[in-house]
Amino acid sequence: MFKPLIFYIGLRYTRAKRRTQFISFITLTSVLGIALGVTALITVLSVMNGFEAELRERILGMTSHATATGKYGQLEDWRELDQKLKGYPHVEGAAPFITGQVMINADRRVSGTMLNGILPEYESRVSEVADKMKTGKLSDLVAGQYGIVLGVELANYLGVTMGDKITVISPQINSTPAGIVPRMRRFTVVGIFQVGMYEYDRNMALINIDDAAKLFRMDNAVSGLRIKLDDLFNAPQITHALGAALYGEYQVSDWTLAHSNFFRAIQTEKRVMFIILLLIVAVAAFNIVSTLVMVVTDKRGDIAILKTQGLTSGSVMGIFMVLGSIIGIVGTALGTLGGIALALNVETIVPAIEKLFHVQFMAADVYYISQLPSKLVWSDVYAIAGMAFFLSLLATIYPAWQASRINPAEVLRYE
Repeated sequence: MFKPLIFYIGLRYTRAKRRTQFISFITLTSVLGIALGVTALITVLSVMNGFEAELRERILGMTSHATATGKYGQLEDWRELDQKLKGYPHVEGAAPFITGQVMINADRRVSGTMLNGILPEYESRVSEVADKMKTGKLSDLVAGQYGIVLGVELANYLGVTMGDKITVISPQINSTPAGIVPRMRRFTVVGIFQVGMYEYDRNMALINIDDAAKLFRMDNAVSGLRIKLDDLFNAPQITHALGAALYGEYQVSDWTLAHSNFFRAIQTEKRVMFIILLLIVAVAAFNIVSTLVMVVTDKRGDIAILKTQGLTSGSVMGIFMVLGSIIGIVGTALGTLGGIALALNVETIVPAIEKLFHVQFMAADVYYISQLPSKLVWSDVYAIAGMAFFLSLLATIYPAWQASRINPAEVLRYE
């Protein structure tokens, strides 16, 4: 197939004479179709990879890789468990927490919020919230002073800033001479964090764990220990072994139980999108069929003469497979280069388009994140380029086979 003469003739047929310029136009559209399909496929998969990586980073930057709690939803001896975990392999850190749902009131604004009680000096072991502080510091959450740190979107909704007073209303109740009333406590805003993920920036607040224990009447207990692992992708195996090592005294769960459906849905979307966009590449690749059929029809006389001079049917088939392969290679190469360039610059191009046309593609209150991330995975690039070339090569078989069956006597009779 790739003998010098066969390759030369196949390459020669890619250039148009005056009477066959329409064929060259069809060839050009086939090349551009493959290139655009490959570019779109690489770019879309890179954006979806970016979404998955960004969401995983932001979710696990605020939540824990694993959680250990007591059998009845509370942990009495968290310091003892913390000491046990320090000697366990794969565990990088642990921090106690108390969590509960509350209502936060500021003037005439009220919002339901997930309130987390933390120990500031422990929290940096398991989360990145200390690095996401927009104003204030986590160390400002001092026990007994009833300070609170809000997400930036929650603070904006309530209309509060540093130093403002807010009221936290617990679902637990107090019995008073006036009747049953909910537990309430005034807090002072001592910090605002911004994770960049709307779910947390809008629906989370942090207080000192001692203040949370008083608010939720936990006494000396905590909700559990948040655990950071050295390999988050191996979390199910690690937590299973950890639960066995603790002799079933504690309940240990990992992040995949809470977020497995979400990340599984992303993987499913990625596969479906790959198939849909691959069909676009397939349509462009099979345009090569029409191109080669027209070339075969146009070159019937040339083929007949070449056969009379000793060229075999296999060599004739090779000529047109070379022609189709060149179209596929050029289209795939252009598409791969375009896709890589676009995927690497999506985070720059999209903001420029938004600024130019005054639009916003990713509204923070609708989507989990407000920016369009991109992560180029080279294995995806290789797979896409390989599939595009394979489809292009597959499209050459039928026209090349038809060319190899041309009978020189029948063609030359009318020349």
